[in-house]
Amino acid sequence: MTLLLGIESSCDETAAALVTADRHILAHRVAGQERAHQPYGGVVPEIAARAHVEILPRLVEEVFEEAGLEVADVDAIAATAGPGLIGGVMVGLLMAKGLAFAARKPLVALNHLEAHALSPMLSQPDLAFPYLLLLVSGGHCQLLSVEGVGRYRRLATTIDDAAGEAFDKSAKLLGLGYPGGPAVEACAEAGDRHAVLLPRPLAGSGEPHFSFAGLKSAVLRARDSGLHRPEDIAASFQQAVVDCLVDRTRLALGRAPGATALVAAGGVAANQAIRGALAALAAEHGLPFVAPPLWLCTDNAAMIAWAGALRYEAGLVDGLDVPARARWPLDPEAEKARGAGVKA
Repeated sequence: MTLLLGIESSCDETAAALVTADRHILAHRVAGQERAHQPYGGVVPEIAARAHVEILPRLVEEVFEEAGLEVADVDAIAATAGPGLIGGVMVGLLMAKGLAFAARKPLVALNHLEAHALSPMLSQPDLAFPYLLLLVSGGHCQLLSVEGVGRYRRLATTIDDAAGEAFDKSAKLLGLGYPGGPAVEACAEAGDRHAVLLPRPLAGSGEPHFSFAGLKSAVLRARDSGLHRPEDIAASFQQAVVDCLVDRTRLALGRAPGATALVAAGGVAANQAIRGALAALAAEHGLPFVAPPLWLCTDNAAMIAWAGALRYEAGLVDGLDVPARARWPLDPEAEKARGAGVKA
């Protein structure tokens, strides 16, 4: 059975995993950096890259020790090659290149977004192509028709901020700490989601794309007004994000005939309010709703190894000269979105 070592270092999670093509996770490790970045209210790229350098060799050793294997036993080595913070991406990719060269193993350079896109199949063996994917994370917010390994059709992207970025910045505005997504979700539990009137950018416009910059600015104004509790602002903000995601996804379902399921992936897909709303939307359209377990939504190396195994078995391997990329669209043929959508 095909066995892959996966390495992930695109942001502030350092991770390594051993996964087989028949979905057995033999070992996985994830080391977070929350404490290092908390004083700054967000990820500091240089701090993240240095932490990857310090942590990654130990994690790779640990997964091999746990599985009772060594590098010679894997069929290939997969690593995130982008998109992400370029310093961190380079750390993981260079280590993967070194291991591949020394052990004479093929290298699979993974698009981090592809790993998220395929991650639901790791936990859901019955999920079949094509499916409609809402990919929501700290850096990206996209709707994609996932048609096969290496085959993605982008239906929508963000024209400014990603949903996860809006969560993180709103958490910072409200003094909730870092990481922002879980902090906002926890705070919202004690709030009234109807208490603060916030905008739903582009909702009902027929525009396929997302926008969250105006919503973030509205949170700032609500905070500065002094009229609302942080809990109510958090709950109202979270509901506004939910409404925007549902509105855009409903529109995309009309542009993805034949979809077998509505799927959510990425770190923001761990949010329970978002999951519940998307499950209800899928039920309206007679589709199953699929989302990975919470630990597979956030950055991890199991999804890198899994996607790497699928690409390896499809003959999609890379040379040792493959570059690290800060930006790397899944669908390079997609029409350029207005605004900052070029980063998607």
